[in-house]
Amino acid sequence: MSPHQTTRGARERARRAMRAEVARTVQDLVLEHGYEGTTVDDVCTAAEISRSTFFRYFSSKEEALFGVTADAGEYLRDALAARPPDETPWIAMRRALTPLMEEYGAGDERTRRLTRLIVNTPPLAALHREKNARWHELLRPEIARRLGVDPADVSDPRADAVIAAALGCVEATLYAWTSGARPQPLQEILDRAMGAVRDVE
Repeated sequence: MSPHQTTRGARERARRAMRAEVARTVQDLVLEHGYEGTTVDDVCTAAEISRSTFFRYFSSKEEALFGVTADAGEYLRDALAARPPDETPWIAMRRALTPLMEEYGAGDERTRRLTRLIVNTPPLAALHREKNARWHELLRPEIARRLGVDPADVSDPRADAVIAAALGCVEATLYAWTSGARPQPLQEILDRAMGAVRDVE
Protein backbone atom coordinates (compact mmCIF):
# COMPACT_ATOMS: atom_id res chain seq x y z
CA MET A 1 0.00 0.00 0.00
CA SER A 2 1.41 3.38 -1.00
CA PRO A 3 1.82 6.26 1.49
CA HIS A 4 -0.88 8.12 -0.44
CA GLN A 5 -3.32 5.24 0.01
CA THR A 6 -2.43 4.99 3.71
CA THR A 7 -3.05 8.70 4.21
CA ARG A 8 -6.33 8.54 2.32
CA GLY A 9 -7.44 5.56 4.39
CA ALA A 10 -6.58 7.37 7.62
CA ARG A 11 -8.55 10.43 6.49
CA GLU A 12 -11.58 8.28 5.67
CA ARG A 13 -11.44 6.57 9.08
CA ALA A 14 -11.21 9.96 10.78
CA ARG A 15 -14.16 11.21 8.74
CA ARG A 16 -16.28 8.20 9.69
CA ALA A 17 -15.34 8.58 13.35
CA MET A 18 -16.33 12.26 13.33
CA ARG A 19 -19.63 11.49 11.58
CA ALA A 20 -20.39 8.80 14.17
CA GLU A 21 -19.55 11.15 17.05
CA VAL A 22 -21.70 14.00 15.72
CA ALA A 23 -24.55 11.59 14.93
CA ARG A 24 -24.50 10.25 18.48
CA THR A 25 -24.60 13.79 19.85
CA VAL A 26 -27.65 14.59 17.71
CA GLN A 27 -29.36 11.40 18.79
CA ASP A 28 -28.68 12.03 22.49
CA LEU A 29 -30.03 15.58 22.27
CA VAL A 30 -33.14 14.56 20.34
CA LEU A 31 -33.90 11.81 22.84
CA GLU A 32 -33.51 14.28 25.69
CA HIS A 33 -35.14 17.40 24.23
CA GLY A 34 -37.25 16.08 21.35
CA TYR A 35 -36.89 16.43 17.60
CA GLU A 36 -38.36 19.93 17.39
CA GLY A 37 -36.50 21.03 20.53
CA THR A 38 -33.06 20.30 19.10
CA THR A 39 -31.28 22.69 16.72
CA VAL A 40 -28.04 22.50 14.77
CA ASP A 41 -26.64 25.17 17.09
CA ASP A 42 -27.46 22.93 20.06
CA VAL A 43 -25.59 20.08 18.39
CA CYS A 44 -22.56 22.26 17.65
CA THR A 45 -22.42 23.45 21.24
CA ALA A 46 -22.70 19.94 22.67
CA ALA A 47 -20.17 18.48 20.20
CA GLU A 48 -17.85 21.51 20.54
CA ILE A 49 -17.69 22.07 16.79
CA SER A 50 -18.53 24.98 14.51
CA ARG A 51 -21.52 25.11 12.19
CA SER A 52 -19.18 24.89 9.21
CA THR A 53 -17.69 21.70 10.64
CA PHE A 54 -21.16 20.25 11.21
CA PHE A 55 -22.17 20.95 7.61
CA ARG A 56 -18.93 19.46 6.34
CA TYR A 57 -20.18 16.10 7.57
CA PHE A 58 -23.97 16.37 7.36
CA SER A 59 -26.36 18.42 5.25
CA SER A 60 -28.96 18.66 8.03
CA LYS A 61 -29.92 17.71 11.57
CA GLU A 62 -32.15 15.01 10.12
CA GLU A 63 -29.34 13.38 8.13
CA ALA A 64 -27.15 13.36 11.24
CA LEU A 65 -29.94 11.82 13.29
CA PHE A 66 -29.96 8.77 11.03
CA GLY A 67 -26.20 8.44 11.53
CA VAL A 68 -24.47 5.38 10.13
CA THR A 69 -27.75 3.74 9.08
CA ALA A 70 -27.96 6.30 6.28
CA ASP A 71 -24.94 4.58 4.72
CA ALA A 72 -26.22 1.05 5.33
CA GLY A 73 -27.65 0.72 1.82
CA GLU A 74 -24.17 0.23 0.36
CA TYR A 75 -23.36 -2.43 2.95
CA LEU A 76 -26.65 -4.19 2.28
CA ARG A 77 -26.00 -4.11 -1.47
CA ASP A 78 -22.53 -5.62 -0.96
CA ALA A 79 -23.88 -8.26 1.45
CA LEU A 80 -26.53 -9.19 -1.10
CA ALA A 81 -23.99 -9.48 -3.91
CA ALA A 82 -21.84 -11.74 -1.71
CA ARG A 83 -24.63 -14.28 -1.13
CA PRO A 84 -24.25 -17.63 -2.96
CA PRO A 85 -25.53 -17.46 -6.54
CA ASP A 86 -27.89 -20.40 -6.07
CA GLU A 87 -29.94 -18.63 -3.37
CA THR A 88 -33.30 -17.32 -4.46
CA PRO A 89 -33.63 -13.51 -4.41
CA TRP A 90 -35.92 -13.70 -1.36
CA ILE A 91 -33.57 -15.92 0.65
CA ALA A 92 -30.56 -13.84 -0.40
CA MET A 93 -32.33 -10.68 0.74
CA ARG A 94 -33.23 -12.20 4.11
CA ARG A 95 -29.68 -13.37 4.77
CA ALA A 96 -28.15 -10.12 3.54
CA LEU A 97 -30.33 -8.30 6.07
CA THR A 98 -28.95 -10.34 8.99
CA PRO A 99 -25.97 -8.03 9.81
CA LEU A 100 -28.24 -4.97 9.75
CA MET A 101 -30.75 -6.62 12.07
CA GLU A 102 -27.93 -7.76 14.36
CA GLU A 103 -26.65 -4.18 14.57
CA TYR A 104 -30.09 -2.87 15.49
CA GLY A 105 -30.73 -5.70 17.90
CA ALA A 106 -27.37 -5.34 19.63
CA GLY A 107 -28.30 -1.81 20.66
CA ASP A 108 -29.67 -1.02 24.07
CA GLU A 109 -33.01 0.55 24.94
CA ARG A 110 -31.63 3.81 23.56
CA THR A 111 -31.57 2.30 20.06
CA ARG A 112 -35.16 1.16 20.40
CA ARG A 113 -36.26 4.62 21.65
CA LEU A 114 -34.50 6.27 18.73
CA THR A 115 -36.10 3.89 16.24
CA ARG A 116 -39.51 4.50 17.82
CA LEU A 117 -38.98 8.26 17.51
CA ILE A 118 -38.09 7.95 13.82
CA VAL A 119 -41.02 5.75 12.83
CA ASN A 120 -43.53 7.82 14.82
CA THR A 121 -42.39 11.35 13.89
CA PRO A 122 -43.92 12.22 10.47
CA PRO A 123 -40.97 14.27 9.07
CA LEU A 124 -38.50 11.60 10.18
CA ALA A 125 -40.70 8.76 8.92
CA ALA A 126 -40.79 10.51 5.53
CA LEU A 127 -36.99 10.73 5.49
CA HIS A 128 -36.84 7.07 6.50
CA ARG A 129 -38.95 6.23 3.44
CA GLU A 130 -36.66 8.35 1.25
CA LYS A 131 -33.70 6.36 2.60
CA ASN A 132 -35.49 3.14 1.71
CA ALA A 133 -36.08 4.47 -1.82
CA ARG A 134 -32.33 5.02 -2.20
CA TRP A 135 -31.69 1.51 -0.90
CA HIS A 136 -34.22 0.20 -3.42
CA GLU A 137 -32.22 1.66 -6.31
CA LEU A 138 -28.97 0.29 -4.92
CA LEU A 139 -30.39 -3.24 -4.59
CA ARG A 140 -32.24 -3.38 -7.89
CA PRO A 141 -29.34 -4.45 -10.17
CA GLU A 142 -28.41 -7.43 -7.99
CA ILE A 143 -31.98 -8.64 -7.50
CA ALA A 144 -32.63 -8.23 -11.23
CA ARG A 145 -29.48 -10.25 -11.98
CA ARG A 146 -30.64 -13.07 -9.71
CA LEU A 147 -34.03 -13.07 -11.41
CA GLY A 148 -32.49 -13.00 -14.88
CA VAL A 149 -34.19 -9.63 -15.50
CA ASP A 150 -32.74 -6.70 -17.38
CA PRO A 151 -32.30 -3.99 -14.70
CA ALA A 152 -33.07 -1.33 -17.30
CA ASP A 153 -36.43 -2.91 -18.21
CA VAL A 154 -38.84 -0.91 -16.07
CA SER A 155 -41.78 -2.77 -17.63
CA ASP A 156 -40.79 -5.91 -15.68
CA PRO A 157 -42.03 -5.52 -12.08
CA ARG A 158 -40.38 -8.54 -10.50
CA ALA A 159 -37.17 -7.01 -9.10
CA ASP A 160 -39.02 -3.97 -7.77
CA ALA A 161 -41.65 -6.22 -6.20
CA VAL A 162 -39.07 -8.34 -4.35
CA ILE A 163 -37.21 -5.30 -3.01
CA ALA A 164 -40.36 -3.41 -2.03
CA ALA A 165 -41.71 -6.46 -0.22
CA ALA A 166 -38.44 -7.09 1.63
CA LEU A 167 -38.03 -3.47 2.72
CA GLY A 168 -41.70 -3.43 3.70
CA CYS A 169 -40.99 -6.41 5.94
CA VAL A 170 -38.10 -4.50 7.54
CA GLU A 171 -40.45 -1.56 8.13
CA ALA A 172 -43.07 -3.82 9.71
CA THR A 173 -40.36 -5.44 11.83
CA LEU A 174 -39.19 -2.08 13.21
CA TYR A 175 -42.76 -1.06 14.03
CA ALA A 176 -43.35 -4.33 15.88
CA TRP A 177 -40.00 -4.11 17.67
CA THR A 178 -40.69 -0.61 19.00
CA SER A 179 -44.37 -1.06 19.84
CA GLY A 180 -44.26 -3.33 22.88
CA ALA A 181 -43.02 -2.66 26.40
CA ARG A 182 -40.64 -5.62 26.10
CA PRO A 183 -38.79 -5.96 22.78
CA GLN A 184 -38.93 -9.21 20.85
CA PRO A 185 -35.76 -10.46 19.10
CA LEU A 186 -35.47 -8.57 15.80
CA GLN A 187 -34.35 -11.57 13.78
CA GLU A 188 -37.42 -13.54 14.88
CA ILE A 189 -39.76 -10.69 13.96
CA LEU A 190 -38.18 -10.31 10.53
CA ASP A 191 -38.38 -14.07 9.93
CA ARG A 192 -42.10 -13.97 10.73
CA ALA A 193 -42.68 -10.95 8.51
CA MET A 194 -40.76 -12.30 5.52
CA GLY A 195 -42.19 -15.77 6.07
CA ALA A 196 -45.72 -14.38 5.88
CA VAL A 197 -44.99 -12.79 2.50
CA ARG A 198 -43.24 -15.89 1.21
CA ASP A 199 -46.18 -18.09 2.17
CA VAL A 200 -48.88 -15.95 0.54
CA GLU A 201 -50.57 -17.85 -2.27
